[in-house]
Amino acid sequence: MVGLKEDMGTCSICRKISATDSDHLHCIEKRRIELENVQLKDTITEKLDLEKDPNNMGKEIKALLGHMNREKEKSE
Repeated sequence: MVGLKEDMGTCSICRKISATDSDHLHCIEKRRIELENVQLKDTITEKLDLEKDPNNMGKEIKALLGHMNREKEKSE
């Protein structure tokens, strides 16, 4: 039991006890996804190119927005 205590550490993300001396894998994955979401929000207008010409959207984006509008109307 004494050796087990030496291997235990604290996750730097959730601050809970970790069985290893590193962060929990699910905490690392959650942080990665959150960072990707922040980066996507920061670059979405550049990717869509809406600031330059809102009528110059790709077919995929128009289809996605149309689908989202139809789903919204169904829920209302």
